[in-house]
Amino acid sequence: VNVSKNVYNDRDMNLMWEITAKCIRETIQKANIDPKDIKSVGCSGHGKGLYPWGKDGKPAYKAIASTDRRALNIVREWEENGVSEKASEISLQTVIECQPAALLAWLKKYERDAYDNIQWVFEAKDYIRFMLTSEPMAEVTDYSGTSLMDLRKVEFSKELFTLFGIEEMYDCMPKLCYSYELCGYVTKEAASLTGLAEGTPVCGGMFDIDACAVGMNVIDPEMIAVITGTWSINEYVSKEHVPGNVSTKNSLFAVPGYYLIEESSPTSAGNLDWYINNFQTNMLYKECDKLVEEAAFNDILFYPFLYGTNARNVNNASFVGLNLGHSKEDVLRAVYEGVVYSHRMHVDNLLRYREKPKTIRISGGSTNSDVWMQMFADCLGIPCEVVDAKELGALGACMAAGVQVGVYKDYQDAADKMVSIKRSFEPRSEYIAVYDEKYARYVKVLNALGKVGV
Repeated sequence: VNVSKNVYNDRDMNLMWEITAKCIRETIQKANIDPKDIKSVGCSGHGKGLYPWGKDGKPAYKAIASTDRRALNIVREWEENGVSEKASEISLQTVIECQPAALLAWLKKYERDAYDNIQWVFEAKDYIRFMLTSEPMAEVTDYSGTSLMDLRKVEFSKELFTLFGIEEMYDCMPKLCYSYELCGYVTKEAASLTGLAEGTPVCGGMFDIDACAVGMNVIDPEMIAVITGTWSINEYVSKEHVPGNVSTKNSLFAVPGYYLIEESSPTSAGNLDWYINNFQTNMLYKECDKLVEEAAFNDILFYPFLYGTNARNVNNASFVGLNLGHSKEDVLRAVYEGVVYSHRMHVDNLLRYREKPKTIRISGGSTNSDVWMQMFADCLGIPCEVVDAKELGALGACMAAGVQVGVYKDYQDAADKMVSIKRSFEPRSEYIAVYDEKYARYVKVLNALGKVGV
């Protein structure tokens, strides 16, 4: 696989902290509250990626986001030489290119000075918490998705670090903690930057997919949670892990004793942003919905792989079936449908390990569109519910803070008191067969694309 710099997705760690601190400060000001009334702080952020802190008290390298694919060749090598298979027996997941395991191996190979300078290996929200408290901690939900932990033992595995050839990094992993545990207090320096009161407790916080599940009250094994952002996240809670593979991943849930079973890829609502930015500048969801409703069912298939893929040997997004008679409305409808089909592929994979749920709860960008939500219900053939909240990751982090200081006794108590359903969408029988037929063609063409490696 030819990996070029156009698949790099990194950011300035100092700038990220400055922007975060400014956001906290402005939020407190706009809320017109006394910072001393804030009982605890919880953080949430994207999982995977890499935020390395240096021995010199500065970032050791740029932060690398979860949509970065620079380490793809390293992962392919591990697949060919058996490293990936051996590692999955311990980690209960198949390593992918955006996880710290692969990114650290990439740094060791291509940026050795930065690699040798690493003192702490952070995930996104753990880096922010470190800047708030100066206490290096590794919260379990995030680090269980790194391919560096033995999930059965809930600890980092020296064997995994050795398998990946990054044994030096074992001592650079912070102490593990749970999402609701106290992980330090806001320092004087952080207080001056954020407007928070010095000494405010800070809890472990959560990987955003856990935070969204908690924020949707998907805390027991009954329901499936679907998150539509840049990433297509599809997940459920389970007492038992499942066979980990490239598609299905196990991580540790925010509630001890439970796994989070996840099917995910960067193939969701972010594809609509690309369409709007390039073809319909500044268009709102209501306007998009109007165009999609005006478009009849058509034969266009869209593969939403602009940020990455959930298909083997398919590296790029594509439209299939376009002709001169199609309009921008038809193309936009295909974007909506392509995202839904990608989610359905993930949900179908989850259903290999469990029974079909009575409902699915959905969060993320697509919930701004009733047309899109109805499409999800029709295509999945399962009722879909939208929670009455906009930022469910933040809501989940807030619940963690509430549990940490005893406002709530546990996550179920917090969810029962803080979560309500805003809208529900029932699948329409007359559309289920139509989507089933087109989805079958989507899968068939996708398999063909994989054979030619587009």
